Amino acid sequence: MISPKLQDAINAQINAEFWSAYLYLSMAMHFESQGHSGVANWFRIQFKEEQAHAEIFINYLIARGGRVMLSPIAAVETEWASPLAAFEATLAHEQKVTALINNIYALAEAEHDYATRGKLDWFVSEQVEEEETAQGLIDRLKLIGDNGMGLYTFDQELATRVYNVPAPLAAKA
Repeated sequence: MISPKLQDAINAQINAEFWSAYLYLSMAMHFESQGHSGVANWFRIQFKEEQAHAEIFINYLIARGGRVMLSPIAAVETEWASPLAAFEATLAHEQKVTALINNIYALAEAEHDYATRGKLDWFVSEQVEEEETAQGLIDRLKLIGDNGMGLYTFDQELATRVYNVPAPLAAKA
């Protein structure tokens, strides 16, 4: 059985993951309307990944005898000045998510809940990857600058991204 404190923290994280999904869907829709279909594709994949992260937390909470309490999702931004601005916002957001995961990890340690800490290990590694990817895209966009052909090529590359079911969900399939 999971403690009430951890149940509340995980429920808050489920909400944060759904908010992240909503943010990335908003980014996808914005860039689709701007003609950046590759950038839109990248954010659509992020949308799916964040939904999957919420599902992983939901499955875990249920498995531990906890109760999932879904909360309203706060509004998200709907416009970004450029792909660079959106990826900078993505990095800042992923850094916040990393802090949220770290806080739950610290709570799990304080509560001596080693099962939760073990489940969070995957998320800790995932957040390192999320931040590294966002930073890499920012770095590339800064190199491209105002070069139209460079931005076109970048957009085409992002169009090739495909969704992969995260390991914790694939294991359940």
